[in-house]
Amino acid sequence: MKKVLVAMSGGVDSTVVAYLLKEKGYEIEGVYMKLHDSPAYHQNNIQKVEKVANFLNIKYHILDLSDRFNEAVFMPFVETYKEGFTPNPCVICNRNIKLGALLDFAKEGKFDYLATGHYAQIKKGFIAEAVDKSKDQSYFLSNVKKEALDSVLFPLGGMLKKDVKEIARGILILKSFAEQKESSEICFVEDTYLEVLKEHINIEQPGDVLDTEGNIVGFHKGYMHYTIGKRKGFTVHGAHDPHYVLSIDAKNNQITVGTKEKLNVLAFEVDELNMFIDEKRFECSVKIRYRSPKIECEVIIDADKATVKLFENVQGLAPGQAAVFYDEDKVIGSGWIKGEIDGL
Repeated sequence: MKKVLVAMSGGVDSTVVAYLLKEKGYEIEGVYMKLHDSPAYHQNNIQKVEKVANFLNIKYHILDLSDRFNEAVFMPFVETYKEGFTPNPCVICNRNIKLGALLDFAKEGKFDYLATGHYAQIKKGFIAEAVDKSKDQSYFLSNVKKEALDSVLFPLGGMLKKDVKEIARGILILKSFAEQKESSEICFVEDTYLEVLKEHINIEQPGDVLDTEGNIVGFHKGYMHYTIGKRKGFTVHGAHDPHYVLSIDAKNNQITVGTKEKLNVLAFEVDELNMFIDEKRFECSVKIRYRSPKIECEVIIDADKATVKLFENVQGLAPGQAAVFYDEDKVIGSGWIKGEIDGL
């Protein structure tokens, strides 16, 4: 009998994962991770985990990874915004915490697998998109180490979210889990990222708005209020057309703006690659944000960097975000966006 450690958050997805694996005959135990300092939040969730554990008659662990999370995920989140980039903490968390430190804990406990509530699949050593495309989390898993996939189960990858909720509704003691409010994408952001940042940095620093020629054309309330593509919250004197943030200069507290067509990008650079294939030059599709569509492209790898040449313009390219490469539904690699390459 295979022994499985189930990551349990107190939400419907991880609860159904535990239920399904127990029904299939696996020997399971649960684990709840404390990732940030919020005692009331954790107390509420642990009560839910305990309720499920008692119902399934399984043991559960409470694992405090808050120091590791703070070092590997939270502070880099703050520092990335401070540098004028747009971070993606969930991608980093999946690599270093959920399928990193937690997987290490599972192996130390002699578990055969770690199971999570991610909506994704594993196909022949590759992460693949979930059947439910509206919930697919393959983008967020793209930076996970390749060797980790041998020890991970994603039981919900082949299911629709509505069916997951239906399973919970069909079990009296679990019915309330199906009606819970969905958790936010970033677990430590309750309202907006600015509320988090202002506890660590002065985000109210008025500065200049520049046009693409470097002329001062307006003012803004502080560069950390903006991401690439944003069109509100700054002033441009005499503008007749909508203007969008094209770039952010954190050092000089300036943002450069322009009309929508100036957001177009045809080539960009990524670094810190995490590849699942060995090819150095190939065609595939790429996502530059979680909610963005896939765009066909050519990727040329040189050491730990890659040039991505798009077959059509894309807008909203934000340094600090993950660029994820797909071969149909399979993730074949990823990297961190550095910026646009002109002239290609």
